[in-house]
Amino acid sequence: MKETTALIFGFNKYAIEIANNVVSKYNDVKIFSLNQEDVHNKDYDITYFDLSEDWNELEAEFDLVESLAFCVLEDDAQNIFLTISLRSNFKDLTLITIAKDMESVNKLNMAGANKVIPLVETTAEIITNMIEKPIATKVLHSILYEESDLKIAQIKVENATFFHGQFPVDIEWSRYKGIIVLSIMHENMSSDFIYSSKAKHHEIKDGDIFVVVGYEADIVEFEKLIGSRCNVSWNNWGR
Repeated sequence: MKETTALIFGFNKYAIEIANNVVSKYNDVKIFSLNQEDVHNKDYDITYFDLSEDWNELEAEFDLVESLAFCVLEDDAQNIFLTISLRSNFKDLTLITIAKDMESVNKLNMAGANKVIPLVETTAEIITNMIEKPIATKVLHSILYEESDLKIAQIKVENATFFHGQFPVDIEWSRYKGIIVLSIMHENMSSDFIYSSKAKHHEIKDGDIFVVVGYEADIVEFEKLIGSRCNVSWNNWGR
């Protein structure tokens, strides 16, 4: 009997976090790697593949209509090629891909991806840590599996006195219903995950920028409390 499986192409930090997140939702999680040495990994079920696969074995083993494929190769060109190959062979397979910039997002959409998640290298640790949070698992599930109205926004602090001199570690973030604060960007364009040891003891100042995820109405309410919406060039993010 064919299994409903999460098929993850690529073995890296994204693959590991995705595997850990979806393991309870599928009969099996299968990781495919371009590196033959990865098949000896004791923690994950990894199979070697190359980009010239004819995919016959994949179709024979798995129920691809009910399964979900993640294309998380770190080379965007390889990821695009993989997405094209899978889509051309399996028109009903749900494909979730990652991309490092908007140009690749557009190419992956054209290649047939159902959902493209744009990433930048400097936010990798934010995403890794966020997925480990129970509430973020719910958010990720909504983004991947459902039609979601969730948005990511950058809110510039213009009313730092609202926090009464508290550090992030002292703030009960859960009181801001409907949003999750992911990170804080400082004036020098460095950024820290909000739960990191560095950010916990950073004094919140006017000019700091919070990166938040939530529904539009809730983001607007948070914005009214502390400042205003702004656009940030993600390419300028540093550590």
